[in-house]
Amino acid sequence: MDPKRMRKLGELLDSSESTPLSPFPDEVLEAVLSLVKSHKDRSSVSLVCKDWYNAERYTRSHVFIGNCYSVSPDIVGWRFPRIRSVTLKGKPRFSDFNLVPENWGADVHHWLVVFSRVYPFLEELRLKRMTVTDESLELLANSFPNFKALSLLSCDGFSTNGLAAIASHCKNLTELDIQENGMEDKGGGWLSCFPEDFKSLEVLNFASLHSNRLLLRAPQLTELGTGNFQQELTMHQFADLQFAFSKCKNLQSLSGLWEALFLYLPAIYPACGSLTFLNLSCATLESDELAMLLSYCPNLRRLWVLDTVKDKGLEGVGSTCPLLEELRVFPEDPQDLDINHGVTESGLISVSRGCRKLIYVLYFCRKMTNAAVATVVQNCPDFTHFRLCIMNPGQPDYLTNEPFDEAFGAVVKTCSKLQRLSVSGLLTDLTFEYIGKYAKNLEILSVAFAGSSDWGMECVLGGCPKLRKLEIRDCPFGNVALLSGLEKYESMRSLWMSACNVTLNGCKLLATKMPRLNVEKGCSSFCSHIVKMNICWFHIRHRKPLKDVGFGCDSNN
Repeated sequence: MDPKRMRKLGELLDSSESTPLSPFPDEVLEAVLSLVKSHKDRSSVSLVCKDWYNAERYTRSHVFIGNCYSVSPDIVGWRFPRIRSVTLKGKPRFSDFNLVPENWGADVHHWLVVFSRVYPFLEELRLKRMTVTDESLELLANSFPNFKALSLLSCDGFSTNGLAAIASHCKNLTELDIQENGMEDKGGGWLSCFPEDFKSLEVLNFASLHSNRLLLRAPQLTELGTGNFQQELTMHQFADLQFAFSKCKNLQSLSGLWEALFLYLPAIYPACGSLTFLNLSCATLESDELAMLLSYCPNLRRLWVLDTVKDKGLEGVGSTCPLLEELRVFPEDPQDLDINHGVTESGLISVSRGCRKLIYVLYFCRKMTNAAVATVVQNCPDFTHFRLCIMNPGQPDYLTNEPFDEAFGAVVKTCSKLQRLSVSGLLTDLTFEYIGKYAKNLEILSVAFAGSSDWGMECVLGGCPKLRKLEIRDCPFGNVALLSGLEKYESMRSLWMSACNVTLNGCKLLATKMPRLNVEKGCSSFCSHIVKMNICWFHIRHRKPLKDVGFGCDSNN
């Protein structure tokens, strides 16, 4: 939906040639706009005219805030008074790798205090990389009587006591997803807080599986995340577990299975036939074990594994998962760079040959080649997300000793639909020249330990017309690169720079030239330089664009 066309339509509706009364009564307009689900389309609609703006305002039920510092919760409540579902993101992605200082922020509590006042009818809350306390979870559990769905991804600060409050008070819960969080586990007693008859629950992803009773109470589950799958089971307990899984006829997503023993994997086979997503990122399976499990998963679209499956395991993926659209391969031990096992370029090539529908890849490996990357994107040219992480920073093509400029050049030249790109390995400014020239649909770029000079970042900011989010750490980019993006920053949601060559003077100059940006400066224990700039994705008509820019600068600059 083109905003310019929408404005022209609004001009026609407001022109003197139109009827004195609006051709669309408020009730009709609101009924029509309630059917528009796309965030971008709704934003375009709100720009047509004042009537459409107000109608869009009152019919919106879901709001997505890509950065919690881009707007205040009070303004969100004023702008959209009828919200029932909120998605809120906090810390930069690098926090997943402990590369963001402790106590960085992104606390959700103030948001919940405001929401309890303005959105008593809130039903869904999805948080990513936010700080959440038990007090916040208790406030959530007691403030929203119709609450149905809670998703906490990569959050920290809470314990199972907070989850007990959710289980006790949220009687209409359909989804509880608490994966990959820094949570204090005080035992599985919180599971007993769920009602005996819990027919509403459809999505469950929890920290530890001490009992099968909850699984038996909710056979209607479509998503399940278990915890430890290693404890010793008697024959009777194994039979109970297998029976519980056999009742889950509609299971589409299965995750967890921490340190799963191959001896117990047959217990889940009865539930695998309908799976479209299998998350084994906590299960140290080997290649043969993975191959056996995948033989029971004919409909798999998404697969996450550890690199313990090795290249042979990925060969099995290529031969048994023709419908696969997403593959993520994580390192078992990312801190040990001397480990010789894991996956290489060979495994990724095998997957690309057998899984031609692949559009998303996240691949941690210890060695790669330019030729391999070029082959992969030739086999799968429809990539929208290509995230390659070569574990040793600055490592070149291990066969030719060349930088990976041509590898990522092949990615951006071949994959015209590319929206997200993460680059790694030895890279010069030529990589960023390719990105700026060819990545016309790129929205998110992550860069670490790469580049030669400011020119690289200038190329990206000068090209990439759809760039929304740029994350950079340990790169030789400084003030010249930062200030080259003044025009681009008006349309971007987030810029985060750490351990680069940006100085405090450069930050001040940017703040002077861009007075509508909120500038935050701070220091960290490793004297990083952080820039985080955000623009709220929705439009506030009577205010200047809401943005937040932050800098963390070395005190000596």
